[in-house]
Amino acid sequence: MKDIKIGVIGGSGLYHVDGISVEDEFFPETPWGKPSDAIIIGEYAGQKIAFLPRHGRGHFLNPTEVPSRANIAALKMMGVEEIIAFSAVGSLREEIAPRDFVIPSQIIDRTKGIRHSSYFENGIVAHATFGDPFTPYLAQIVLDASKQVPGIKMHTEKTLVCMEGPAFSTRAESIMYRGLGGDIINMSVLPEAKLAREAEIAYQMVCMSTDYDSWREEEEAVTADYIIGNLNANAEKAGALLKAIIPSLGKNKNPHKGNMKFAVITAPEKRDKEIVKKLNAILPGYF
Repeated sequence: MKDIKIGVIGGSGLYHVDGISVEDEFFPETPWGKPSDAIIIGEYAGQKIAFLPRHGRGHFLNPTEVPSRANIAALKMMGVEEIIAFSAVGSLREEIAPRDFVIPSQIIDRTKGIRHSSYFENGIVAHATFGDPFTPYLAQIVLDASKQVPGIKMHTEKTLVCMEGPAFSTRAESIMYRGLGGDIINMSVLPEAKLAREAEIAYQMVCMSTDYDSWREEEEAVTADYIIGNLNANAEKAGALLKAIIPSLGKNKNPHKGNMKFAVITAPEKRDKEIVKKLNAILPGYF
């Protein structure tokens, strides 16, 4: 299980990958517990991949309950160096219509601090660089691949707001997020993107618009029924997009590799040995 370099995380509506040649399923125990569900190992578009449904098959984990540390750790322990993550989002801009796709480049954090957002705690302090929260070469791969898939309208260089959930935004909140510079909104990019950076994994989220959130005051507020219809339509396009993305992965130098070796500021004699043992599972030889 150590030679799988490509990870795919499926979001709401994307719980499996059509066309994957399944070789195995792996439900590992990590130092941070088990991931959301069993990870499917298989071949897809000529590449070996590891597929993990973020909310579990059947969608039984709400955004706050997703074991993101275990998810990212499990993929890293399997050898994953690149992650393409899919997510449903609400649109905060008129030009991003439901069923459009978006490649975000920035994040605004509006979660409430109740999610475990770092591997470095309880005796070891490290500060990961996160000014650019996604990996630009992966964004370019996704953009290039989208041009091969009929019916996908792709937006780029957008800012993704991450809220706590699971309830949708109030109208006042939705309008505020627009004022902050947000273009789309979800409940899942954090802490996932931060943890991928700490684990030195190249990471890009692909967002699929399902609705206009609540900011359009002339319309009724967003409902789950409306979103589910668009989720299903987006999932079909996501499968085609993923098939176009995969052949281009595994060919670029990971710009994050080695960065965490120099990010720890805790003196060696002050580092908690149990935390060091856990960290060695994802960053072997650093401590």
